[in-house]
Amino acid sequence: MELRRREFGKMAATASALAALGLAGCGGGSEGEGGGEVTLEFAQWWEPELPDGTFRALMDQFEQENPGITVELLSGPYASTKEQLVAGAAAQTMPDVVGLDGAWVSDFAKQGAIADLTALMAEQGYDDGELASQVTIDGATYMIPVVNFVYPMFANMDLLESAGLTQMPSTREEFEETAKAVAATSPGVSGWALPLSLEAPNGAQNDIMSWVWASGGSMLTDDGKPKLVGNDDVKSASEFIKRLWDAGVVSPGAFTMKEQDKVEDFTNGRVGLMIDSLAHVHTIREGNPDLTFDISALPAVAGYDGERGMPYASWGIGVSGSTEHPAEAWKLVQFLMSAKVNASLSNDAKAFPGNTTATPDYVNSDEILKKAFEIWSAGRPANEFVGLPVSETLMRDFEEQFQAYLSGDIDVDTMLSNTQQAWDEAF
Repeated sequence: MELRRREFGKMAATASALAALGLAGCGGGSEGEGGGEVTLEFAQWWEPELPDGTFRALMDQFEQENPGITVELLSGPYASTKEQLVAGAAAQTMPDVVGLDGAWVSDFAKQGAIADLTALMAEQGYDDGELASQVTIDGATYMIPVVNFVYPMFANMDLLESAGLTQMPSTREEFEETAKAVAATSPGVSGWALPLSLEAPNGAQNDIMSWVWASGGSMLTDDGKPKLVGNDDVKSASEFIKRLWDAGVVSPGAFTMKEQDKVEDFTNGRVGLMIDSLAHVHTIREGNPDLTFDISALPAVAGYDGERGMPYASWGIGVSGSTEHPAEAWKLVQFLMSAKVNASLSNDAKAFPGNTTATPDYVNSDEILKKAFEIWSAGRPANEFVGLPVSETLMRDFEEQFQAYLSGDIDVDTMLSNTQQAWDEAF
């Protein structure tokens, strides 16, 4: 991602600020000189990705509503924030409040670097009934998704029309027929983009396991352990993708393709269908203003009428396990999760709210985003990799075996057995 000059400046400032925290070993905020006042340090990557001044304005509102509490924003790009939080977790010097990715939560919780929010909510008498989701470890919440970026199915409607189709596929069978019909329109066109890069292995999450979640399946046992061997849902989804692969409708270069390659192929009209983040709607429009595309929920197995799971990524929030101001830190979390503030932040981020009663304004002014919000509201968030230990390694383990399966080197049962063994060793 190309960074603006302002973001480079903030990245440097953030790195310096967090490094200073690590050297000082202060573990978070400080008492103000005025006596009784508290300064909360809040590290996240959100401010640079939001319109200028909007996140600071929310913090100013929080300070006005909570006299005696000041918020110092430590803002930088995602990668820089992750590096600094990993260092802070090891040294027990995390800022008081932290932006979190679900993939980090397990490791931070095991280190005691982030607080048990279930206990904190109980201490503060907080009713969590409006929270859309919570990331838990052994029954305790360690991260609350503040806003969510979902991954629906995208379709190039011009290519579907060229194939004689007018409807988005709703079942796996319809998807297979659509992908084959689109691929048959031209040698330079593929039916479906499937990124399986081992360098960035999130295709296992967004493009493979999403088919399982869309039909109500799971890759885990009830107590959160790997369940791949003997799992008919995962086996069925794997065999479905293998049929698409063998039919030659998957875009070329899948084994090295990354998410951005998939978006580029779709934007340039080289692929008819993809599963992708709603955050790329504006990227697609800017890259190809003439492209006619639509979105839908992920196709499910024929006959399934339950809620369709949709993969998502979140801006999550947590509280430092070593903060000296847990009550004040929770006030900030509670403020961001309140309906009106959460709707405002979701609107600025063009994301979906973590509060079930919040509705961002943009869903009434953009047809694609409006439809996405309806899909989101009718389905359920689904990302079982969130909260698992070494989740990126788990995705890579799966993709290594899945590539061998697609290549015909092993059968589906061997693929699942090998992956199960690798995953078991990580738990």
